[in-house]
Amino acid sequence: MKYELKTLDVADAHRLYDFYQTIPAAENGAGNKAHGLTQEQFIEWIKQEERWSRGLDLRADWVAGTTYVLYVDGAPVGRSNLRHYLNAALEQDGGHIGLSIAPQYRGRGYSKILLRETLKRAKEKEINPVLVFHFSDNVPACKMSESVGGKLVEERFHEKHGRFIRKYTFDTSKLD
Repeated sequence: MKYELKTLDVADAHRLYDFYQTIPAAENGAGNKAHGLTQEQFIEWIKQEERWSRGLDLRADWVAGTTYVLYVDGAPVGRSNLRHYLNAALEQDGGHIGLSIAPQYRGRGYSKILLRETLKRAKEKEINPVLVFHFSDNVPACKMSESVGGKLVEERFHEKHGRFIRKYTFDTSKLD
């Protein structure tokens, strides 16, 4: 198995459009704003994501973040977003990394690869510690974070979502 984590790029739009349509618009706190877009809208969305990664055109309550796509044997299987810094809201709900695996590729260990590789990008950007949140009842996601070295630092009821959430920290200085 050969894998590669690449930044979202308009040059890959033709390979990524169908992939992004398989990921639900909202699931377990992860949003997919590209779900349901036309191909033309999708290309514009990628261009906007590229601007946001450079901190351009951000709403006042947003932070810069880079979107990555995990390719396994040339096929896109998952995506992550690495927020370059956190505001007060993201420190309580959201964290540095959001990720999702397309439904047809789940259960194969790709989320661990995606999280590990995204944490390496965080280290390159000198982000430490890295915060990641999961709903407590999303057992596969919690196990994934724990298996990649995340330390559970908090579990609490989240009023907005009506569910318990877990907060994990990762020490990127300990990554290879």
